[in-house]
Amino acid sequence: MFCMISSPIGLIAGGGQFPLLFAEAARQHGRNVAAVCHQHETAPELERLADACCWVKLGQLGRIIKFFHEQGVTETVFCGTITKTRIFRDILPDLKGLSLWNKIDSKLDDGILRAVAGALEEEGITVLPSTCYLEHLLFPKGILGRRNPTGEQWADIRFGWRIAREIGRLDIGQCVVVRGGSVLAVEAIEGTDAAIRRGGELAGSGAVVIKLKKPGQDFRFDLPATGVQTIETLASVKGAVLAAEAGQSLIFDRKAMIAAADKAGIAVVGLEEQENGELTAA
Repeated sequence: MFCMISSPIGLIAGGGQFPLLFAEAARQHGRNVAAVCHQHETAPELERLADACCWVKLGQLGRIIKFFHEQGVTETVFCGTITKTRIFRDILPDLKGLSLWNKIDSKLDDGILRAVAGALEEEGITVLPSTCYLEHLLFPKGILGRRNPTGEQWADIRFGWRIAREIGRLDIGQCVVVRGGSVLAVEAIEGTDAAIRRGGELAGSGAVVIKLKKPGQDFRFDLPATGVQTIETLASVKGAVLAAEAGQSLIFDRKAMIAAADKAGIAVVGLEEQENGELTAA
């Protein structure tokens, strides 16, 4: 997507390296970065990379809008993770945030994020895709490491893919863990790593992990993401396969991730789903 270059770009940052990568890329493209950082989530290093920085608590929407207006921001992105269980204990909304929260019928991921994006756009702040300037981080198609899935594991990938699509349609999560045609774990609010550990322990070994975007996934936020940590978690439970949707999810530290997968004997594959439902890796 085309990104304007006449004004600072906003960054609503969660945790992880994604916000750091975005800030670096935006500045390389000549953009000043005005970053909103979430307490207990965002890496402090972002302050060094951003031109202006505002620390907020979860739910302080009015503070975010005020900061962006002060910085002349008319475009922003959402990057990074928010620990979802914090909405039960740490959310401290200001009046703007509380008003929006009370209007949201569904407190599922998409409902919350779309509502926040709508509130920002009402204030003249366009929400851009999170991959703006970072299209090279999209998961590639094909077998990424030395190991190929076995025939049984390909069957599990196809089986798990259908399940993952369905839980995505229901806005439950993006990841499932399967083995031998059985569902061992479905990601919910606990996140991908916890789901992998839970499913992997039930599998004993040989777990197959499938992580997909939700049907109709909004590229502005919450794209599936994998990286070295995903492989380390899968290796800790003697898992066998990680399958992700090519071009529709993010991959961080690709070389290091593949090296870790090869060392652990884990197959990593990026797949495309055709209109007839067939999965292709070539």
